[in-house]
Amino acid sequence: MGTLLPKLFDILQKEYQLQKKTRGEIMWLMSELESMQIALLKISEAPIDQPPDEQVKLWAKNVRDLTYDIEDNIDKFVVRIDTPMPNNPHSFRGFIERSLDLMTKAKIRRKIGLDIRDIKSRINEEKERRDSFIQRAFKTVGIEEKTDYLVRRLMEGPDEELRQQQYVVSIVGFGGLGKTTLAMAVYKELKEKFDCGAFVSISLSPNMVGILKNMLHQLDEEKYCNINGATWDEGQLIDELREFLKKKRYIIVIDDVWDNSHWQTIRYALAENELGSRIIMTTRIVSIAKQIGGAYQLEPLSLDDSRKLFDQIIFPLKDKCLPYHLSEVSQKILKKCGGIPLAIITIASMLASKKGNEHEHWYKVYNSMGSGLEDKPDLMNMRKILSISYYDLVPHLKTCLLYLSLYPEDYVFTSKTLIWKWVGEGFVETEQGSSLYEAGREYFDELMNKSMIQPVDEDGLETRYRIHDMVLDLITFISIEEHYLTRLDGHQSLSLPKKIRRLSLQTNVEEDVKQLATISLCHLRSLTVSEQSFNLLPSTLSSLCPLLRVLDLNCDGVENQHCKDICNLLHLRYLKLSCDCITELPKEIANLQFLQVLDIYHTHVKELPPSFIQLKRLVYLHVNGWYMRLPDDLGSLDMLQEIGDIFYIDNPTMLHNLGGLAELRSLSIDIIKWDESYDKAFIQCLSKLVSLEFLKVIGTVGSTCGSNLSPGPQRLRSIDMSDCTLTAVPRWMSSLSSLSTLSITLLTLGEEDLQILGDIPSLNYLDIQVRKATPDRNKRLVIDNVSPFQCLTQLSVVSVTMEVRFAPGAMQNLRNLEFYINVRETVDQFGDFDFGLENLSSLDSVGVRIWGSDSKMSEADDAETAIRRSLHMNGKNPTINLHRHDWA
Repeated sequence: MGTLLPKLFDILQKEYQLQKKTRGEIMWLMSELESMQIALLKISEAPIDQPPDEQVKLWAKNVRDLTYDIEDNIDKFVVRIDTPMPNNPHSFRGFIERSLDLMTKAKIRRKIGLDIRDIKSRINEEKERRDSFIQRAFKTVGIEEKTDYLVRRLMEGPDEELRQQQYVVSIVGFGGLGKTTLAMAVYKELKEKFDCGAFVSISLSPNMVGILKNMLHQLDEEKYCNINGATWDEGQLIDELREFLKKKRYIIVIDDVWDNSHWQTIRYALAENELGSRIIMTTRIVSIAKQIGGAYQLEPLSLDDSRKLFDQIIFPLKDKCLPYHLSEVSQKILKKCGGIPLAIITIASMLASKKGNEHEHWYKVYNSMGSGLEDKPDLMNMRKILSISYYDLVPHLKTCLLYLSLYPEDYVFTSKTLIWKWVGEGFVETEQGSSLYEAGREYFDELMNKSMIQPVDEDGLETRYRIHDMVLDLITFISIEEHYLTRLDGHQSLSLPKKIRRLSLQTNVEEDVKQLATISLCHLRSLTVSEQSFNLLPSTLSSLCPLLRVLDLNCDGVENQHCKDICNLLHLRYLKLSCDCITELPKEIANLQFLQVLDIYHTHVKELPPSFIQLKRLVYLHVNGWYMRLPDDLGSLDMLQEIGDIFYIDNPTMLHNLGGLAELRSLSIDIIKWDESYDKAFIQCLSKLVSLEFLKVIGTVGSTCGSNLSPGPQRLRSIDMSDCTLTAVPRWMSSLSSLSTLSITLLTLGEEDLQILGDIPSLNYLDIQVRKATPDRNKRLVIDNVSPFQCLTQLSVVSVTMEVRFAPGAMQNLRNLEFYINVRETVDQFGDFDFGLENLSSLDSVGVRIWGSDSKMSEADDAETAIRRSLHMNGKNPTINLHRHDWA
């Protein structure tokens, strides 16, 4: 409804020369739909202890289908009338575009704007809560003792002979108890003690070939770097694993086993070699754990640990306690949660976000929770508990969460991919001045805050996320019930609805896809294809689903000739192609006049056709910038907000093109060889990027010290210039009023550099790397209250000799300091280790790395003693984390 009503309003506002009667019918239709929307909002805002009955839900479903059909017809009309006339630049479409500024906002848009502002306010209040604790709470309450116990059990056999045998521990327990979290904790604790290791998930309907390939890749990333492209079958992969592990002491985690046959397949691949290897398995099924042996029954949290987990989510800052008037109801809630961490986290996260009259609301939550969980924690009761958090969401967040039902179990995804998909679906609404991605990120953060989405710990990679199996179970159940999204994944018997709006194909089973031939897909709006399902589709995409808006093809079988057909999908808003066989895009890409998101990073496309610049509605472009040039006239895409990946810049003209992107929010560039011709072009480009919020520059860069940056990117919050070396801090940085995070590498550090850095008004985090000490300097640079650094709370300095000293009154808000020194060179240059740490009045923690190569042990001792003495004199009594390196 939120996207349909504005479209109707647009049709009335634009000069489409509608008949008077038609205009009247549209106005009547808008009035009726607004009345329906009011009723729907009342239903969604009903108390959580009064869920809608079946008749109301059926009515809501019918209204949804009605709005879909109306919107389909509108889109058909708009696409036809808005198609550009290729030989006439002064076309009717051009007149329509010139009329856009005359449009006003409908009443419903104003209402949505108010809702979004209210949501923003709530998100800002809860960000600190999310960042500081919620996602870590699960890992810190009640798990330490269990981890220690399992580590001892795995490693401390009664004698040496038994310790050398292969040993298996199976962790068994109900979904949501934390089996995976415990297994991961034990795995991380022990991995360094083994030759190699792997952590793989099986789930309900596993792809055994993919799992075995994943295991090989984790065991030896270098040897099996191209394993995913190998055509080995299951038997060949098992033989390869047995051969590889024959002489290795390994630790393997097999997570979420549902079927004993799947376990036996993997068990056979894990060669026994009397080297003391260890295997950890998790399952919800007691019989499987008993068959495997070494069963460890994971019990629910004790009442005390449940209380700790609950309280830490409600009060993450640990400086408050639960009010007396909430103690009784909280005990009742915890009793119903039955010690299941997932239930405690989801319920506590929801309660924590509520303000005002907590007592009444908490009792409503308690009364709506499924009964009997403490006696028999079965699936339906967990659904009831999780559904409370679902129905507590505002309408647009329900829609966004249900969209996650397109993913299979244990699927990991990036926030960026999901958010841009929401944008393509039309789920994201923005206020003036904010970007679509920003608004979508707030939606994502709110779902994180509600513990509906969990981060996956993957060191060294972009943060990835998943949804808990029980949450997936819930939203899949709701999605099927409401005909929201259909997923064919090869293991569930599904009666397909008459009208499919969103489809996710994740199957190699031809019988599954054959079901699609029996129904019409002409109403399909979103299609996600993985595995080898693409070649099983009964027809071309343009004839099969002409109204498609979102297309995500992550599968084999898609080639260049298919792209021409895809370019006939005139309604596309989101297009992602992850197919190695695609090497070029056709000129017909210009047909996609409504396209907002284009992601072809995982293809071999090296050049975009000239017609690409006709995609005037494009807001996000993701290509592999390491080998693709930015197209000429890219600056004409004046709605583009983000360019994914890093782009090579090999001439100043490319910077000039970038300067035309006035809506650009994020930019990463690699300037191959900087010379004086780039200085002016860079400053001019930056001056025009008035919406820029993040900038990363790598390569060989000069000083870029020009001070004239007008109007300049006053929204710029983060600059990363750590992968290039500047001769000085650019003076224009001090004019950036919103800059809060700066990472910069300097050839040498001087007084003027510190002055410019200190004058950046909102600087909160500063990371400075200095390549070499200033010659002949024997007195440290002093930072005092004359160099304001008024907002700085975190400082990291990597410098051979730590050339700065803090005077009284310096950096009065600094809480965390990290620095590096070389003992020998510091003594040679300055003769002491006096950094003035005692003068930092707000300091909470200090991290120091002392490098002692070619130095005397006594000098390193002197450095450590001086630093500890200085911190002891600091009235804040900061903690210290000090490391000494290389005493040879």
